[in-house]
Amino acid sequence: MPKLPSVSGERVVKALKRAGFVQLRQKGSHVSLEKRIGDKVWKTVVPMHSEVAKGTLADILKQCGLSLEEFLELL
Repeated sequence: MPKLPSVSGERVVKALKRAGFVQLRQKGSHVSLEKRIGDKVWKTVVPMHSEVAKGTLADILKQCGLSLEEFLELL
C-alpha cells in the first residue's frame, strides 16, 4: 500500500475539485469544500499550508470518502 504523499493544500483542493467537490468558502487559510450526490453530503476543510500534515490528509480523505489510491489518481 502506498504511503501518504507530501502535498500542499492547493494541490489537495485541486484534486478534490477533480473528484466533484465545490469550494463553499475560504476563511483565513482554510478552504471549505462540499460534494453532494443525492442525499449524501461530504464536507471537509483543507488548510492552505505549503505542506499538509500526514494525519490531517488522512482525516480529509476519510471525510471525503476517498481511498488513498483514488486520491493519488486525482493528483
